[in-house]
Amino acid sequence: MFQQFVDRRDEVELLEDTYRQNKSSLIIIYGRRRIGKTELVKQFIKNKKHIYFLADTRTDRDNIKEMQKAFSSYTQNSLFEMVEFTDWIELFREIEKLLKESVIIVIDEFPYLIESNKAIPSIFQKIWDLILAEKDVCLVLLGSSISMMEDYTLDYRAPLYGRRTAQLQLQPLKFEYIGGFLPYSKEELVKVYGITDGIPLYILKFDPGLDFEENVKENVFRVGKFLYQEAEILLKEELRETARYFSILKAIAYGEHGFGEIVNFTKLDKSIISKYLGNLAIIRLIRKEYPVTQKKEVRNARYVFNDNYFNFWFRYVYPYKSLIEEGKAERLFDLIGEDFNSYLGFVFEKICMEYIWKQELPFLFTKLGRWWRKDKEIDLVALNEETKEIAFFEVKWSDLQLGEARRILSELKGKSEFVDWNKGERVEHFGLIAKRLERKEKLRGEGYLCYDLEDIAKRNHEISHKPLQGLRGRGAEPHN
Repeated sequence: MFQQFVDRRDEVELLEDTYRQNKSSLIIIYGRRRIGKTELVKQFIKNKKHIYFLADTRTDRDNIKEMQKAFSSYTQNSLFEMVEFTDWIELFREIEKLLKESVIIVIDEFPYLIESNKAIPSIFQKIWDLILAEKDVCLVLLGSSISMMEDYTLDYRAPLYGRRTAQLQLQPLKFEYIGGFLPYSKEELVKVYGITDGIPLYILKFDPGLDFEENVKENVFRVGKFLYQEAEILLKEELRETARYFSILKAIAYGEHGFGEIVNFTKLDKSIISKYLGNLAIIRLIRKEYPVTQKKEVRNARYVFNDNYFNFWFRYVYPYKSLIEEGKAERLFDLIGEDFNSYLGFVFEKICMEYIWKQELPFLFTKLGRWWRKDKEIDLVALNEETKEIAFFEVKWSDLQLGEARRILSELKGKSEFVDWNKGERVEHFGLIAKRLERKEKLRGEGYLCYDLEDIAKRNHEISHKPLQGLRGRGAEPHN
């Protein structure tokens, strides 16, 4: 049986620990849309006394009225809903008078309140300082606008700065947890990760009764379906002048990662490109990447997607919308077949990075990333600046025989000579990660760090079968 709520053990434990250890607590939770913030909080507040309020884009007064309804429902006091409150502070003063027990107050989509009233952060500072800080209350503020949550709740200039008891930026699920949703082979799960990026809601759009290709045709390459429309909807909510942004994102999806390459692809002015890349980085859609050995981030930058879903969408949906609109998804799979396998190499590299971070290499490494210089590139490099140890990895989304693996490792050693980092002083290690690597035990015996999808899947199986920690309240019994 496949689960609807997978992983989030660390996040749940943070919320539980904060709740248990503080008489009053203010928790900030934020992350991109669809990532599972609300579901996480629902798991946390289950079997606890709580008030849940979902803000929306209506006026300040309308949201105050909705908050009244939520509190009235919690206290079963219908008269409370009839009172006319002029502002948030007045509302919370009355709520405080009626609170007789420990309670969690959740305000979901807090940025919507700020959009309708820019004074909201200062107002909630007063609500916390003057009304809730000494009460047995856990106030949880959630938001999908990462920039607004950081600017208005976490920045040192923000009124709420210093009040929070805990903060949590929710990230997509790692690849190792995707198997908790779908009964697929390990290779098919890589493909699912390449489309959904570990966003729970996106994974749940896949029908476990259909194979991967059928799911993509039905749920991505079909007009009106959620994953066909989602990217466009989200970007139009976040950005203006989307045509230019779409052109830039298409360039990056097509492998144009350098600033000059993006300028040449889009034919847009350099100043426009620079501004738009900055905006895309602010909303975490893309990130600037530098060679892992480079100490100063001043040159040689690449722009890459943070998110597999948007990368896939701009590579295989946006350019072929006409074909999809005509209902010719069958032909689309024929068109993208070989290129999709190449795209999966990028996806597999991301999975391998997640895996290596959790591996015990022959040394404790502190940095992990790509390295490149001119026409030379190494997929993954792990290093420790203090001990001057370094490990070079090639990543191949293919089945490798022993002879081919040896050739790749030999070429890797050759490329490592171009890496200037602590040359002549460093201790070097070399490794290879493939979809399937024959005779990997022999290579390991020769001192190479060799892994394949079977090793990654084995770790994933161990993790996915580890039960979720019990969700407890103060003095509450554990529940399933």
